[in-house]
Parts: sequence; C-alpha cells; structure tokens
Amino acid sequence: MTRRATGTVYDIDGVALHLREDGPADAPAVLLVHGFVGSLHSYDRLVPLLADRFRVLRPDLRGHGCTGGHTGLDARSQAQTLAGALKLAHAEQLTAVGHSFGADVVLALAAESGTVARTVLIGQAPDYTHATFPPGNGLLARATVGRLLQRVATFAPLGSALRRTPLRQAHADFSATSPAMAAAVLTERRALLATTPLDAQVAALGLPTLALLGRRDRLYNHTTSATRYRTAGAEVHFLDAGHTPFVEKPSEVAELITDFADET
Repeated sequence: MTRRATGTVYDIDGVALHLREDGPADAPAVLLVHGFVGSLHSYDRLVPLLADRFRVLRPDLRGHGCTGGHTGLDARSQAQTLAGALKLAHAEQLTAVGHSFGADVVLALAAESGTVARTVLIGQAPDYTHATFPPGNGLLARATVGRLLQRVATFAPLGSALRRTPLRQAHADFSATSPAMAAAVLTERRALLATTPLDAQVAALGLPTLALLGRRDRLYNHTTSATRYRTAGAEVHFLDAGHTPFVEKPSEVAELITDFADET
C-alpha cells in the first residue's frame, strides 16, 4: 500500500470544502469530523496513530477552517456537503468519527448517504438535558457579539503573540470560524436535539456505534449519556479525560477506533 498525505478542495454546489487525506489510499477508510470552533487540525495528535492502518479523511466543516462560509451550518447541510466531497473522493464504507457537534454531522451523514458503515461519537451527549455550559455562553449566539469577538481574535498583534504558545491552533481555529456558527450550535441545535436526540438517531439508524466519553468532561454528564446510548444499542467506553479525549489520550482513542473499525 502506498502511503500519502494530501489536501484537496472539492467544489460542492459552490462550497469549496477542504478535505485532507493521510495513510494508504487503498486501506479501509476512517472519517474524522471535528466539532464547533475546530478544524481538521483538531485531530493532529490522533492521525499519526491511525494512518499506518487506515485511509484517514479529515474535512474542515462549513463555517470552519479553510472551508469557511457563513451558511449551511446545521448538521444536515454539513452532511450533504460532506457526502458530495466523499463521493468525489471515492470514499465508501467509512468508519465515521465525530467529536461534539461533529457527532451530529456524522449521524446526519449516515442518514443522508450510504457511505457510513459504523459511527463513533466522541464527547457528545444525546441532547442538552444535562449539559453544563460556561456562564454567558448564550451571548456568543448573538451576531454582534460573535463578530466583535472575531475582530478581537484576528487582531494581528494578538495572533503574533499566540503563535508562540500552545494556544496557536485554538486561536487559528477560532479566528477562522464563522460567527454564525454559535447560533447554529448553541440555539438552533438545542431545539433540534430536543426533538430528535442523538440516541434516538442511533437507534433509528441501526448501525454499529461506539460512544467514547470522558469522565472529566465539564460540558456533558458522562453517566447519563452512557445510559442513553447503551439503551439505543451503542457500545460505550469511558476515558480518563475531558471533552477532547483524542487530544488528551490519543493512543487509547486510536486503539478503540482501530478495534471497532476492524470488527466484522
């Protein structure tokens, strides 16, 4: 198998979706979908642990990273755009991994297309019932606040200072995220999940599903999430991590994804 690392831009109905590929071109495919205010670089620590065994695909979602844009930010629209890019990339029978809001996108992708064989949901509760968000987070959903914060984030001296710190990628991802994403995730998504939570989507799809939950996740209650996902038929694993276990425990996450993707 020939190993490669490439980045391709796919024009899907006028949206220039950026998709990065690593690993052997003829290996089983694993799709890694980032969350809110992330990018394909969210998985930089995980990819090297998977790329020897899998064809690893990472998109920048609409409203994020090099894809950008300010429309079509909900999970279903994201999934439709991503499905078009995956079709052009000839990626089928995926193990689709989604973190946080990316979990919504992965399940929507599975419902919208026939490309997904199994799903992995990381750090995401079925809905916002037991969510604990930082005080004032709702202000981010206001367009004026979002635009102001982005102007501050893109202030050149601040960017220059942060480029020399571990926060450089988080700053770059935030700066590239559309201010409209906050309303899509914090307001519109709350209403959508109240109607059709992720555990109900898992049960309806009937695909093999693995939920990876951090015991120290400060946003979502891992025990109630686990109970609901198991009831829906998913396999659940806890990790001694917070909301982003693939950053804190990349080796453990890579092993769990590999074992799950290899199941027949």
